[in-house]
Amino acid sequence: MARFLAARLGKGLLVLLAIVVLNFFLIRLAPGDPALVMAGEAGAGDEVYVAQLRERFGLDRPLPVQLGLYLGHVLTLDLGYSVRQQMPVGRLILDRLPATLLLTGTAFLISLGLGVALGALAARRAGRWSDAAITGLALLFYATPLFWVSLMAILVFSVRLDWLPAFGFETVGGGYEGLARAADIARHLVLPSLTLGLFFMAVYVRMTRASMLEVGSLDFVKTARAKGLPEGVVQRRHVLRNALLPVVTLAGLQAGTLVGGAILTETVFAWPGIGRLMYEALLQRDYTLLLGVFVVSSAMVLLLNLLTDLIYRVVDPRIEVRA
Repeated sequence: MARFLAARLGKGLLVLLAIVVLNFFLIRLAPGDPALVMAGEAGAGDEVYVAQLRERFGLDRPLPVQLGLYLGHVLTLDLGYSVRQQMPVGRLILDRLPATLLLTGTAFLISLGLGVALGALAARRAGRWSDAAITGLALLFYATPLFWVSLMAILVFSVRLDWLPAFGFETVGGGYEGLARAADIARHLVLPSLTLGLFFMAVYVRMTRASMLEVGSLDFVKTARAKGLPEGVVQRRHVLRNALLPVVTLAGLQAGTLVGGAILTETVFAWPGIGRLMYEALLQRDYTLLLGVFVVSSAMVLLLNLLTDLIYRVVDPRIEVRA
C-alpha cells in the first residue's frame, strides 16, 4: 500500500507540473498586456510607468525565465501576489476554498446518493412506468442547461415562493453564531447544491441502471436466486455491489467536471468560492491569481482520483492496489 501511494503521488506531482507549465504558456498566449491594463486603471498610461510595471512584476523577462521563477515559487508553496486584490494568492484561495469544498462536496453527495438509489430502483423495475419516469427525469436534468435550471430555481423558490435565499453564502448583517449560523449557511446552500447535484445525478442514474441490468444477467446472480435468497438480498449483496465499480470510476472522473461546473453555479448564486474567484481573475486579467486557482483546482482533482483508486478496494476486496 505504501509503495502504491508513493508511486501515485509521484505520478500526480508530474502531472501537476505538466498542468502548471501548460497553463502558464496558455495564459501568456492570451491577447492583451497586463501592464497596460494596470497602468490604464491607475490613470497613468505613459511608457515609463508601463515599463516600471513590467520590470516590477517580471513581465519584461523572457518567458522561460518567467516560467522558471514561477515554478520555483510554486515548489515553495508560494503562488505569488495578486496586484488586483493586493493580497497573496495563497491567502485569497484559502479564504474561498472552504465555500467551494462545501458546495462541491454537498453536490457530489446529492448526485451520487440520488443517482445510485434511483438507478437501482430503475433497474429493479426495468420496463415498467416507474423505470421510464426515472430515466426520463434523469435525461431532462442532464439535457437542461445548468444556468437555466439555476435561474428558474431562483425565480420559483426565492422570488415567487420566498422559501430560500437566492444569493450569497450567509445573510449579510445577520450576526448569527453557532448553530444559527450553520442553519443560515445551510439555507443558502440548498439551491446551488441542488442545481449542481441534479445535473450530475442524471449520469449516475443511467450508469447504475445499465450496470445493474448487465450484472443481473450473470451466472452467479442466477445461482444466488436458485439458492432461494430473497430478491432484495440478491440485489443488494450480489448485483448492486458488483455494479458499483463503473459508478466509482465515473465518480472519480466527474470530480474534475464538478469543480468546473461550480464556476457557473458560484457565479449565478454569488457563492464566494474559488470558481467565482477564477471568473473575477479572468475578467481582471489577474494572471497570477488565475494560475494559482488552476494549480489548486488541479491538485484537488488529482487527490480525488487517488481517493477513487483507494475506494476500489473497499468496494471490491479482490482488487489489489499495485504501483
